[in-house]
Amino acid sequence: MSELLASDADRDRIAERLRSAAAEGRLTSDELEERLERAFSARTQAELGPLVADLPAASREPRQRAHSHERAYIATMLLLVSIWALTGAGYFWPIWPMVGWGIGVFADRGGRLRGPCRRRSSKPGYSTGR
Repeated sequence: MSELLASDADRDRIAERLRSAAAEGRLTSDELEERLERAFSARTQAELGPLVADLPAASREPRQRAHSHERAYIATMLLLVSIWALTGAGYFWPIWPMVGWGIGVFADRGGRLRGPCRRRSSKPGYSTGR
């Protein structure tokens, strides 16, 4: 970490890691309370680092699940189009599951085609941590 000033997003990110560690049984409630207090009073990133130094790295599981959801959508749509083509290629009925499920996939990605959206701070003038 460095002597750069910590943003509210930095403090919130550390606090979330601490809460997750406590939920996993890695921290007692007293340790959690003490570390959260230190996290929210930290001025620099160097003060935040030691609070999570003895904890395992944050998991990337939610992002993997999002990608598997998209893969399932694509695989199913390819299967439906294949069935349509093999049964005579008449009326293109796979459009209905494509649209219905596609709206869900699009909404799950935060309504963006490039990836999940990030939550923005509702307070004007505060950094979002980007």
